[in-house]
Amino acid sequence: MNRLGAPIITVLHGPDTPPGMAGIERHHEVRYATAADLPARLAGADVLFVWDFTSTALAGAWSSARALRWVHVAGAGVDRVLFDDLVASDVVVTNSRGVFDQPMAEYVLGMVLMFAKDLHTTIRLQQRRAWRHRETTRLAGTHALVIGTGPIGRAIGRTLRAAGMSVGGLGRTARPADPDLGDIAAMPDLHAALAKADYVVLAAPMTVETAGMIDAAALAAMRPTGYLINVGRGRLVVQDALVEALRDGRIAGAALDVFADEPLPASSPLWDMPNMLVSPHMSGDVVGWRAALVDLFADNLARYTDGRPLRNVVDKRLGYPRDEPPTDATKGTHP
Repeated sequence: MNRLGAPIITVLHGPDTPPGMAGIERHHEVRYATAADLPARLAGADVLFVWDFTSTALAGAWSSARALRWVHVAGAGVDRVLFDDLVASDVVVTNSRGVFDQPMAEYVLGMVLMFAKDLHTTIRLQQRRAWRHRETTRLAGTHALVIGTGPIGRAIGRTLRAAGMSVGGLGRTARPADPDLGDIAAMPDLHAALAKADYVVLAAPMTVETAGMIDAAALAAMRPTGYLINVGRGRLVVQDALVEALRDGRIAGAALDVFADEPLPASSPLWDMPNMLVSPHMSGDVVGWRAALVDLFADNLARYTDGRPLRNVVDKRLGYPRDEPPTDATKGTHP
């Protein structure tokens, strides 16, 4: 806290800093830090706003975080800020759930339509001035498996159902007749669920349970006419196994917005595969997304300052948001 009792905030950023921070700066001491100077800027700070959600710098600066009470991540995934000492502490972690849900669902629908209507081939043929008539497929009567039952997965399920597809889900626990995702299978039933899907959509967080879940065996369980779409985390997919499956025609195609290494190296064979669509981690980044992230943080900061429950509190043991934040979310102490 500063001398007036207002929380001190450190903002961890990369090349750019969050916009629209003037209102927060009027009432709080705000320290801007890159990964290199985070240890010095974090000392004495109560709050860490992780604007660079790809950074893992907090683990290395943890010894300076003795006053830290709350970490807010400007993204849906929190795997890059979770490490053993933070998980074991009383520091609260929140994310930016809600900002990206519908934009990412629209991206997934776009990729499904791209494959169903063979639009990627149309673009390539136009570039070659080649007139080649083809037949395409309808969405009605096709089935999508959405892996990940959080808010993003649910928005995807609703959007695909509205387009005429049937939808099933896969999550930690099985349950029937979910209003957004239909029948939800449990993780141990992954391969059986994959075998029923025309489109497999990954919207799961990165956890010990989900890391590498789409490996060679999972890809072999998919239909040869099936498509894989990943908007979750790059390391959900074993990338070399995917390359082999695409190259051998064991699945029909894939659209990836996230990768194990980002930016995707120029040497990656994924760039040149005709049945592959690459986008640079932008599926949720619509006009105004940066301002929306800052607005969510500002709202949570007001809650923190007032002693009210925070939005989007994450269960640090699992990396998942809790359905309801605890009433004492702002009262933790850092050992």
